[in-house]
Order: sequence, then C-alpha cells, then structure tokens
Amino acid sequence: MAVTAHLWFPGQCSEAFHFYAQLFGGDLRMFTYRDTPMAPQVPAEWGEKIVHATLSFQGGELAGSDVQPEHYRKPQGFSVLVDVDGVENALRIFNALVEGGSVSMPMQQTFWSPAFGVLVDRFGIPWEINGKASG
Repeated sequence: MAVTAHLWFPGQCSEAFHFYAQLFGGDLRMFTYRDTPMAPQVPAEWGEKIVHATLSFQGGELAGSDVQPEHYRKPQGFSVLVDVDGVENALRIFNALVEGGSVSMPMQQTFWSPAFGVLVDRFGIPWEINGKASG
C-alpha cells in the first residue's frame, strides 16, 4: 500500500509543482484539462490548468490538481509531513517553502527531532518539516 497526498489549487498547480520538483527533485508529470476528454466540460480559460500532476521522488509522491473556484476549499486539518536527513537540509527545505508563505512554528529542536518546523507555503499548503539527525 502507498499513501499519496493530493493537493488542490485554485489555479496555480503548475507553478507549485514546478517549485516542488525543483526543491525535492524527482519525476514530474502533468496533464492539462485541454489534453483530456474533460476539455468540453471546463471553461476555455481553464484549458491550460492542471487536471492531474504527479511528483514522484525518493521516499514519496505528491499529486495535485487545479479545481475550479466553486469547488476549491482552503486546505485545513492536515499538513504534508516531510522527514529530511540532516538539520541543514531540513533548514534549506523549510526556508525555501516558507518564502512568500507564513511560519506557524519556527524551525527548532524538539524532544523528537533536532530540527522541526511548521509553515504554510505561498500556495496555501501546510507543511511540517522534520529533520532527522545525520549519521
């Protein structure tokens, strides 16, 4: 069994997933509404929006899509938890994700982690970054 977070966006899925791919690496695949049988069912201006994105990287996968405004709901009640090897790498990822977003809990040492922080990125996605001790 595999569990994948599927993230909804109100129109910026492509921008978000290109950013995530740059940050995490991996294999990015995206399909637009225009390239699917759903094309006649969406407004013409949504043709280039993403109906399905998948970012597969070492240790996980993210999926995403743009949803029309009447179906979009702001993410709440969850966060995407990322376990990262090394404090420096955790800080790098945290700082990249929080740019243009907001910090909910600054990166800090906790009883379970040498570096843990919580944020919402500029796309409205909540994240928890959990740095694991190297070695």
